[in-house]
Amino acid sequence: MDTGLLVLRLVAGLLIAGHGVQKVSFRLGGNGLAGGTEEFRHDGFRGGRLTALAAGGSQVGAGLFLAAGLLTPAAATAAMGVMTVAGTVKWPKGLWVQNDGYEYPMVLVVVSAALTLTGPGRWSLDQALGVTPWPLWVVLPAIVVGPVSGLLTRVVLHRPPAATERKQYAQAAE
Repeated sequence: MDTGLLVLRLVAGLLIAGHGVQKVSFRLGGNGLAGGTEEFRHDGFRGGRLTALAAGGSQVGAGLFLAAGLLTPAAATAAMGVMTVAGTVKWPKGLWVQNDGYEYPMVLVVVSAALTLTGPGRWSLDQALGVTPWPLWVVLPAIVVGPVSGLLTRVVLHRPPAATERKQYAQAAE
């Protein structure tokens, strides 16, 4: 079981971190901070550069902490939050990733929640520091706070498209 948790943590955590690196740099196929900023603006978010930095930084930090199995509930909360926001952006396109749907963000949210519930396993920094198993009063709020914070972020930072943008979207759909 510990080997499986290690593999799951490494793959999911490093993918989340890589996703964040793409938001703020030219590494891993990213378009730099300007590209990340434009992506958030295109998706209808306020804040531009600050939003891209916060999202990218959260993804990098959460992903690396998950991969290391360090402060797993907090890392998973951050990962679930940013990936919930990503899921809300993709929601109108449906579930499946081939249609740019929310399948991938949803999988990362569920994996993060599962790692919170199971704990990071024996080969983790949480285990080395002696802070596992995490008590239920830490685990359950982490699983709720992550997605809820993502939904609140969406509500606070998202703006409806301006009339000219709505017209462009309508023309593109035709």
